[in-house]
Amino acid sequence: MLVARMARSYSGIAKRVLLYLAVAGVVAIAATSPYFLLGFLQRLGKKSSERKKLQDAFKRLKKSQLVILREENGAFFVELTEKGRRTVQKIQFQDLSPQKSSRWDGVWRIVIFDIPNKKKAAREVFRKKLKEWEFYQLQESVWVCLWPCAKELEILVESYGIESYVNMIEARRIKNDVKLKAHFKLL
Repeated sequence: MLVARMARSYSGIAKRVLLYLAVAGVVAIAATSPYFLLGFLQRLGKKSSERKKLQDAFKRLKKSQLVILREENGAFFVELTEKGRRTVQKIQFQDLSPQKSSRWDGVWRIVIFDIPNKKKAAREVFRKKLKEWEFYQLQESVWVCLWPCAKELEILVESYGIESYVNMIEARRIKNDVKLKAHFKLL
């Protein structure tokens, strides 16, 4: 899928640069200063030994038209392009995952869906994400997990325009839940 491909192609320093710029917005730099890259590395929490990697990452990001370097009144600025902002959204989407708690609160989260064939690609990505999030497939379109995931699920279904085909139920009891409890190591 496109989302997964885009997110995988930007890893390491390039990914951190993109995410940093997404949070910071436009970053003013002294591009002529030899200490610029060192300062930027420190902001990213990287060691100065990774200077070459950062330079290469900037070159790739600029060549890919994800960032632009512009000069204004003698100051230089690095900022995301529109394509860069979309790529950041895809990276954040790829990284989207519910927080698993160490203790179960006794509530089953049941996701049911009936996504039509005209949205088959969205259905496949949705199923793949549920598997990635370690949901248990109870029936063909019924998946269960232990941890709170309403926010992440909402973002996922909105991203693919499948809100009207997906529902989530929270239940304290599921009849014959032995397989579920065994799967989630609750026995």
